[in-house]
Amino acid sequence: MSNLYYIPHVYPCPYYIYFPMYNGDSRLMRSWTFADEIEYAKLHGYASPTNENRLKDYGNNPFVINIEEAAKRNNTFRTAIWTGEHLQVTLMSIDVGEDVGLEVHPNTDQFLRIEEGQGVVQMGDTKDDLSFERYVYNNDAIMVPAGKWHNLVNTGNKPLKLYSIYAPPEHPFGTIHQTKADDIEHEKHGQ
Repeated sequence: MSNLYYIPHVYPCPYYIYFPMYNGDSRLMRSWTFADEIEYAKLHGYASPTNENRLKDYGNNPFVINIEEAAKRNNTFRTAIWTGEHLQVTLMSIDVGEDVGLEVHPNTDQFLRIEEGQGVVQMGDTKDDLSFERYVYNNDAIMVPAGKWHNLVNTGNKPLKLYSIYAPPEHPFGTIHQTKADDIEHEKHGQ
């Protein structure tokens, strides 16, 4: 049997990637742990004390991520982690009592998946007629057709953690909104 070699990542994104490690013998396969990721990131200069839990937009490059873990660890209102030509993936954390904000994407379908927390989603044909309403919890997926007004409100007692997929992309490459106020400010200035 020949030795197996594995290059951990071509595109550095510390902390959230999980893949098997081989040690020359497939019988010795083990999981790449969170601690391994921290050490690898520090060794290769991908992490520092100031950016250890931050992700950036890896769009248009091959990319693998444990999306559930990344969503749960995210503390920003919105961070784009992959923006391609035809779709975009963002992580979101909605504070207790807050919402995403009533919005419509005329030409963009949207998929949201709740990873932690609970809320209520509303949708409708106009902003004054949100006739579709459902309570959502961990592991629920929400599909928002293009042209539907929608909002998601955190009704729980901890931040609502989720990820969202837009097709085509909705936000500029590299978007990071630390808070909902940042999001509103960027919208005001057309960014």
